Amino acid sequence: MFVFDTLSLVFVTLILLGAIPNLFYSSGYLPHIERKTHYQLHYFTFIFSMLGVVVSANAIVFLFFWELMSLTSWQLILTEVKEKATIKAARFYFTMTHFGFLFLLLFFLIVTDGDLTVGFAAMKLSASHFAYPTLLFFFLLLGFLSKAGAVPLHVWLPYAHPQAPSPVSALMSGVMLKVAIYGMFRFLFDVLYPWPLEWGIVILTIGALSSLVGVLYALSEHDIKALLANHSIENIGIILIGFGMGMIFDTLGLHTLSTFAFIAAIFHTFNHMSFKSLLFMGAGSVLHQTHTKNMEKYGGLIKAMPVTAFTFLIAAISISALPPSNGFLSEWMIFQSMLSSSHMVNTSLKLAIPFAIFALAMTGGLAIACFVKAYGITFLGLHRSTNAKHAHEVNFLMRFGMILMTLVVVSLMLFTPFYMQYFDQVMVGLGRASIYAQIFPNGIWNMHSVGINGGIVSPLILLLSLGGVTAFIMFAYRVFGIKTRIHNSWACGYKTSAKTQYTATGFAGPIRRLFDWLYKPQEHFSKQTIAGHETKFNDSHYEVHVKPLFEKVFYTSIVKAVNFTSYWVYRLAHFEQTRYAAMIFNIMLVVLFSYRIFAHDFSWATFVLEFFVMMISVRILIIGDKK
Repeated sequence: MFVFDTLSLVFVTLILLGAIPNLFYSSGYLPHIERKTHYQLHYFTFIFSMLGVVVSANAIVFLFFWELMSLTSWQLILTEVKEKATIKAARFYFTMTHFGFLFLLLFFLIVTDGDLTVGFAAMKLSASHFAYPTLLFFFLLLGFLSKAGAVPLHVWLPYAHPQAPSPVSALMSGVMLKVAIYGMFRFLFDVLYPWPLEWGIVILTIGALSSLVGVLYALSEHDIKALLANHSIENIGIILIGFGMGMIFDTLGLHTLSTFAFIAAIFHTFNHMSFKSLLFMGAGSVLHQTHTKNMEKYGGLIKAMPVTAFTFLIAAISISALPPSNGFLSEWMIFQSMLSSSHMVNTSLKLAIPFAIFALAMTGGLAIACFVKAYGITFLGLHRSTNAKHAHEVNFLMRFGMILMTLVVVSLMLFTPFYMQYFDQVMVGLGRASIYAQIFPNGIWNMHSVGINGGIVSPLILLLSLGGVTAFIMFAYRVFGIKTRIHNSWACGYKTSAKTQYTATGFAGPIRRLFDWLYKPQEHFSKQTIAGHETKFNDSHYEVHVKPLFEKVFYTSIVKAVNFTSYWVYRLAHFEQTRYAAMIFNIMLVVLFSYRIFAHDFSWATFVLEFFVMMISVRILIIGDKK
């Protein structure tokens, strides 16, 4: 019923590292929740269900805990059920999560031959005899990536995370999405192994698209929780890039490189859990004090909320992959794995891997820009609203939760060799040879790539160098008495006011114009009037709304197609007898005409006669028995 191998225990560790600091933060957040009993019941069940998923040993137990995880997270989104946006987000999430559950159920029914109590070894035997293994692969992808939030199944994240209570957002984005990554590791290795090359290319491409789309939409957001939700899409994409490279190298027999890429994917899974949980906690603290998710209403909070500002800064540095952070180290490993593929001659790989390198490089640059905006607009500059002006630090339990999660982020940077040994054992448990000695051949100071042209990085030396440079600058400032011109922060050294300082909209403007083909922005500009007349000196209001491309184009088209089909199914169910006869007659004529074409038995006289008869029957189909 339950399994406690190295893979399960690593993800149990991930869940506990994310849940324990969240418990303290949630306890401090609880007084501000109206439905406390509802929240606490589903909150603890949610954590329990995630642990149940990663230790399940057969299909029925896995599906039970998976569905329990989905239902409890859905109920947690509905904690503050008064708002219509919350109900809409919950419905959207419920639909998407059960869309994925349907494909997981189909996958398990096939690989277990209908007996959901069998273990993973029996599933592998059954899957090996199935005639269409690629179908199983796509069932698995649709099931897990709809929960992980990869493109194009990502559209629920920017709705669900902003509406959920902040501790729940931290758990869902930081922890729950990683349970889906566990599912991919478990069933691709234990059930569907070995893979064809195309599977790895598919996952690599999905990862590259997810990372790029996620960061582009995050940069355009001014709702701080929606911004963080879009960055979850980005980081799931980065994890999938590492996962896809691992699959590609394995298919080509490059097992050392494959293990290195898979370890990088696991490392980034842990990193994203840590810094994304911390970012949602910080966003929740700011929301708690300012009562708005709109960054345009923040500003100057670094003095009033120093603990929140400091912990948010640590997480922002990490998610931006700036050295020597843990986010930098895992992305460095993923880059090294892709750069080790330069000798490959496969045409598909020569297209997919450079695209993934481009996507990851652009993602890194845009992520830095995004969090300069998020941190600068939120914590620096002058207050942009009365609520921001009167904000103060959150209570002790919420601060303690953020500090604990900061320690998790820092530990992943300082103790990278010890985590790496743990991740290496996961791959050993999945049947791979250990490569830990190749990553750290000269002790824990230098971290090596295992590729042909591999690089070297030292997290501890980077940290000490950064600390030394900072100390030297501070020393020089005090000794030489460097004169400074002190003005408000986030104002480029100039005197400014709350109305003339940078806004989130203005900061993202150049990038928004560069990618307007994707954003399709709608701009609204209005002036206040006096007696119906605009004046030059009145306050003006400017708004930009970005069009969610996948939702408006892809999903709206699907909804329209479903509605159209439903309408005609309903019409068919209520046709009169004459219409039924005409419809059947039309179908017979189409089949007969098609047969004549393919059998080369075509004549214009027959065609004209059949067409004339068809038009009569179409007319009958339209008017029915009406007189």
